[in-house]
Amino acid sequence: MSTRERSGCPISLSLELLGDRWTLLIIRDLVFAGKKHFREFLQSDEGISSRTLAERLQTLQDEGILTRSDDPSHGLKAIYRLTEAGIDLLPVLATFGAWGSKHRKADGHLARIADELAAGGAPALERRKAALRAEHIV
Repeated sequence: MSTRERSGCPISLSLELLGDRWTLLIIRDLVFAGKKHFREFLQSDEGISSRTLAERLQTLQDEGILTRSDDPSHGLKAIYRLTEAGIDLLPVLATFGAWGSKHRKADGHLARIADELAAGGAPALERRKAALRAEHIV
């Protein structure tokens, strides 16, 4: 995945990093599903391939969205965690979720979660960001 910049437009720059089919879903899994290991990401319903997952995780590391560290409980596993830049994507995910809940045929349970987060506004987002910082920033 290339993040070669085509312009200085903030929307274009963001889309160059996040605008593919998989990247926001990986971040979603870190934020909402508590996934931290490669194999956990592979088990997501969307069915990402291991090659694509490895490429996206590397790009997210290179761009400072997440970190990778060795798992002390298992020598061959790595733990992926969000950085502050990754945590700052929470409002983007919340807005995408609320839009999808309103305009697409979303799963009822997942739509309610998205709607509740969006309805809580800035205070709900800040509470969730604080919880993510406690979990991911070590």
